[in-house]
Amino acid sequence: MAMLGQRRQQRPATRKRLESPGAKRDDEGSVVIERLAHDGRGVAHNLDGKILFIEQALPGEEVEVAVHTQHGRYDEGHVRRILKASDERVTPGCAHFGRCGGCDLQHLAIEGQRRHKQQVLREHLARHDITLPDPLSLAAEAWGYRRRARLGVRVGSDDRIHMGYRVRGQDRLFNIEQCPILDPRLEALLQPLRALLETLEVPRRVGHIELVAGDDHVMITLRQLRRVPGDLARWQQFAREQDLLLSLLCGEGEKPVAERLDDKPDVWPHYRALPGDDALSIQVQSGDFLQANAGVNHQLVAQVLDWAEVHQDMPVVDLFAGVGNFSLTLAAAGAQVIAYEGRESMVQRLRDNAESAGVSARIEARCTDLASAPPGLETASLVVLDPPRAGAQGICQALAESGPSRVLYVSCEPATLARDVHLLVSGGYRLVRAAVADMFPQTAHLESLVLLERQPK
Repeated sequence: MAMLGQRRQQRPATRKRLESPGAKRDDEGSVVIERLAHDGRGVAHNLDGKILFIEQALPGEEVEVAVHTQHGRYDEGHVRRILKASDERVTPGCAHFGRCGGCDLQHLAIEGQRRHKQQVLREHLARHDITLPDPLSLAAEAWGYRRRARLGVRVGSDDRIHMGYRVRGQDRLFNIEQCPILDPRLEALLQPLRALLETLEVPRRVGHIELVAGDDHVMITLRQLRRVPGDLARWQQFAREQDLLLSLLCGEGEKPVAERLDDKPDVWPHYRALPGDDALSIQVQSGDFLQANAGVNHQLVAQVLDWAEVHQDMPVVDLFAGVGNFSLTLAAAGAQVIAYEGRESMVQRLRDNAESAGVSARIEARCTDLASAPPGLETASLVVLDPPRAGAQGICQALAESGPSRVLYVSCEPATLARDVHLLVSGGYRLVRAAVADMFPQTAHLESLVLLERQPK
């Protein structure tokens, strides 16, 4: 991934850190911020013309800068003092902003954040000589939206317990007191969880804690390196008191043993693919992929359905189908869906969800390695794909050679999306519609949806 303004792997000989104890930071004086880099940092030039990437600086601002990392072609710094502030600068809504490695745009008004994300997508496509159609904006609440989170747990050499997120740019944890982007049900658990950790016999055995808020239930998944019976009993009591579902992943290695610790082993969190549609209620279990923002996901699913223009028995292939986020809605609209997913556990969940939604006759779920294209894509009327950050290069190469008339691509990484769209366009497709989904407000992360149509030869 090579996005302008993002931190890259540097050659040690050309990089100089200025953050060691007692080191003097280089003072660049005042500069005017020209624009935002793709990762949300301000971009300016020093008196010698060298590029500066400046944390928490906004376009049009005049700031005094301290450089903390030097590179051959550019330097990285932070704001020492704001001399002239942007009209779009706002007070961050979280006390941990700047230290936490999660949010990086809380100082920018939400309207500015969304304009920036559209511009990022536009610039990535432009690098491949592709023009972005005027994109739709899919957005919901700017706070309290995140319905899944992972909390690291670590016991220091002084036996102090740390529970929270990673410090920005570092591998160490810091204790979080609040996280206002979390679903309020999850944020309300932060203090009780920390208090519980203080009571454990062997807190060092806790690896991390995963929180998921469904429409109906909140679930904790505890990653435990080894079983500690007394501590597991404390977790069970906590789950009963807080009315939580509780799951345990225990053991070392990539495939720990999973088990339920609560008294509701057959109950799992569910979410609705579309608001108010109880028929499309999707079950998720520990480790399943879940879009973090319910409100934006509703709009994303609705947009996919609108652009799909489903007619009765229309053949659709859904790649990276997960537990059925798009497959179920398309099948309910009348499509015949072949859904491919790389994890057998999620394939089985998709089948179960299709059965519960009454559309199992319209969905064939298959498990396959999606590093390359599965067979039969050319027989579909539409291919929908929602790959991870690495994108779907091999699949898009195959689609470019012999794909269907339309492709709907949902992306969580604009750089790989632009690469893959370039492959499709080179193979005869045209980008006709686009939407930018603000799935993660207060961060520079963006999701997008594009529709491509094959042009007649």
